[in-house]
Amino acid sequence: MRIVLIHPNYHSGGAEIAGNWPPAWVAYLTGYLKAEGYTDVTFIDAMTHHLSDEQVVARLRELQPDIVGCTAITPAIYKAEGLLKLAKELDPGVVTVLGGIHGTFMYPQVLQEAPWIDAVVRGEGEQVFLNLVQAVDDGRFAADPRTVRGIAFRDGDGQVVATAAEPPIQDLDRITPDWGILEWGHYTYIPMGKRVAIPNFARGCPFTCSFCSQWKFWRDYRIRDPKKVVDEIEKLVKEHDVGFFILADEEPTIHRKKFVQFCEELIERDLGILWGINTRVTDILRDEKLLPMFRKAGLIHVSLGTEAAAQLKLDRFNKETTIAQNKRAIQLLREAGIVTEAQFIVGLENETAETLEETYRMARDWNPDMANWAMYTPWPFSDLFQELGDKVEVFDFEKYNFVTPIMKPDAMDRGELLDRVMSNYRRFFMNKSFFQYPWEKDKAKRNYLMGCLKAFLKSGFERKFYDLGRVGYWGPQTKKTVNFDFDKDRRIDPATAEALTHVDDGWITMHGPKIERRRQKGEALAAAAVRACGGGSEQLDESLERVPGGSAAARSSPVPEPVQTSIRP
Repeated sequence: MRIVLIHPNYHSGGAEIAGNWPPAWVAYLTGYLKAEGYTDVTFIDAMTHHLSDEQVVARLRELQPDIVGCTAITPAIYKAEGLLKLAKELDPGVVTVLGGIHGTFMYPQVLQEAPWIDAVVRGEGEQVFLNLVQAVDDGRFAADPRTVRGIAFRDGDGQVVATAAEPPIQDLDRITPDWGILEWGHYTYIPMGKRVAIPNFARGCPFTCSFCSQWKFWRDYRIRDPKKVVDEIEKLVKEHDVGFFILADEEPTIHRKKFVQFCEELIERDLGILWGINTRVTDILRDEKLLPMFRKAGLIHVSLGTEAAAQLKLDRFNKETTIAQNKRAIQLLREAGIVTEAQFIVGLENETAETLEETYRMARDWNPDMANWAMYTPWPFSDLFQELGDKVEVFDFEKYNFVTPIMKPDAMDRGELLDRVMSNYRRFFMNKSFFQYPWEKDKAKRNYLMGCLKAFLKSGFERKFYDLGRVGYWGPQTKKTVNFDFDKDRRIDPATAEALTHVDDGWITMHGPKIERRRQKGEALAAAAVRACGGGSEQLDESLERVPGGSAAARSSPVPEPVQTSIRP
C-alpha cells in the first residue's frame, strides 16, 4: 500500500513572511500510519518547493500511489482540489482523500464542486485516515464506504454521505510523529536564521471566540505529558538541528501545572533553544510571578490575542478579556524580557478610519514589541460568519487569508482599508526600527527583534508582505487602483447552504454547556425585546441574566494541520 501526502502550493504573504513553516500535520499523520504497519509513505511539499502542477504530476507518475491525500486550510482549498483532480486523471483507480479544517466543515460543498475526491477526512486526522487506509487495504472502502468512521463521500447516486464521527484521540502520547519525513534544510525561521519546528503540546481550546473555528475543530481539550513533549523537542534539536520552535497550540498555557512542568523540563535539559507561543492575556496575568521562569526556559516570543482596541469589539468576539488586561499583560511580558506581539483584528463591516487609528494609538500606548493587524476572515464555519449573514459578499475562499479585506466596511472601500492598515504598519515599525529595537539592552531580545525586522523588510522589499505585489499596492497613491481580483462566480448555493447547517449534527464537543447557555440567553434577550414592545413580564429571569456569553453558537467539527501561526515579524 503506497501512500502519497501532499501540501498544496498556496502562498498569501501572511505568516510565511517569517520563513518556511514545516507542515507538522504530515509528521504526526505519517508516524501514526507507520505505527500500524503502513510504512510506504511519501510526502510532497509543493508549497515549500513552489512546485507547479506539472511537477507534482511527474512525481505522482513516478510513485504510482494507491492513495493520495492532500490537506487544505480554507484559502488553499482550490489548490488542494486541483491537485487531487490531477491525481485522479493520472490514475482513475487511485483513492483521493482531502483532509484539513475546510473539508471537515465544508464537505457538502467540497464534494459537490470536486466529485473526483473519493473521501473527506472529518475530524482529527490520524485515526480517521488510518480507518480509511485500512478500509482501502482490505477492500471495505470499495465495497461499502459507510463502514469507515469519520469520513464524508458521495454515494452511487451522487448524494453526500457523512459517516459517524470518530471520537478525538484522548491519549495524544499515542501519536509518535515521524519528523524524518520532512526535508529539514528547507524550514528556516528568518528572524533567527535557524531551522524551525511546530510541535504539538495540547489540542483544543475551552474558549469560544466568535471569529475562530479552532475550538470547534478539535472538539475537546487534551494535553500531552510535558516530559514526552520535551523528548520530542530534544530529538528535533539533536537529529534535525532545529534551533527554534513554536508550540502549535491555540493556548498552551491554559493547563498551568503541565506548562510549568514543560518549562522546568526544558530548563533541566538546557537544550539551548528559544521558542514562542500564542496565548491568552488572562493566562499571562495569572502567571505574573512565573514569567521569569518561562523566559529562563527559552520562551522569547509571546503573541497575544488582544484582537481589538475597543471593549465593544472584544465583547463581540467573545474574547472574555478587557482592554486594561491587554495593556497589563504586555507590560508584564516586557518586564520579563519576553518579546510581545499584539494581534488586532480589523476590517469588519463597522470599521472606520477612526477605529483603525484607534488601534494604532492603542498599540503605541501598550507598547508591545510588535503589532499585527489581521484582516477579519469570515470563516464560513464560525459563529460570527452566521451573525454577519448577507454582509459577507465574497465567497472566493482563496482570498480568505487574513491579509485580503473580505468584508467591505460601510464607511470605506477595501482599498482605503488596506491603505490605512499599511499606514499603521509603517508608523509602528518605523518607530520601533529607529527608537527601540537597536537600543534594547537585553542582547538576546535585541538580536531577535532585529531578526524580525529583517524578515519584515525582506518581505516588504520582495512585495510579498500582505500580498501587496499581487494586488498592486504601492502606497497611498494606489489605494484607488488596488485589485483584489475576487472570483465573483464563486458562491454558496442555497441547497449547499442548507446542507452546511447540518454538518455538525451529532458532533459532540466539550463546549456544549456553554453553547446551550448562550442559546438560552439569546432566547431570553429576544423575549425581553418582545415584551418591551408591549405585554408580558418586565423582568428578565435572573438565572438567565447571569449567564455569560453573546449570541448563539453553532456546533461543529475538526483534522490535524498547522493553522497559520500568529507569531510573525
